[in-house]
Amino acid sequence: MTPPGDRHYTVELPASAERVPQIRRIIAAHLRHWNLEPQIPPLCEGVAELLTNVHRHIGPDARCVVELRWSGRHLTASVADEGPRLPRLERAAGGGLARIAALSDSWGTCGTPEGKVIWFTRRVGAARPAPVTPQVSPRSVPDGVEPAPAVEQPAPAAGPAPGSAGGPAVAGPSPSEASLV
Repeated sequence: MTPPGDRHYTVELPASAERVPQIRRIIAAHLRHWNLEPQIPPLCEGVAELLTNVHRHIGPDARCVVELRWSGRHLTASVADEGPRLPRLERAAGGGLARIAALSDSWGTCGTPEGKVIWFTRRVGAARPAPVTPQVSPRSVPDGVEPAPAVEQPAPAAGPAPGSAGGPAVAGPSPSEASLV
């Protein structure tokens, strides 16, 4: 099994509007594989917001790199693009970085020689372990089948106690018990 600190995924793609739903599905698949299903909606929404901003502010043919990292405690998503201008929070009116800030525990921007990187991080509890075996219903009777009613057994006939002078001791089920098998 891969330790949580080694979880990493990177993809380079054009920032076209058609790619946003595709990258959302790819991110969701990776998070499911890492057993981080509760993180799918906020992470996909944040990355989609960043990709949409690249498309809107730099252009639909702009190349960008989406990266996911999970340290076991923090899940970080980043989008690097070739745009030279760093975004600012005060320009955002409900979308953009304001939306990223609302979806994350921390976020930031960083200039690079090629452009910039915008990232956001979410604290994550321990991933739920994947089930090793399929879940089995505790009911032994298949659904839709009612169990047979209990059959009352006749009381054994009174006779000499086993090992008494009245007869030999017999081990094993009585004839009425043997018929139940």
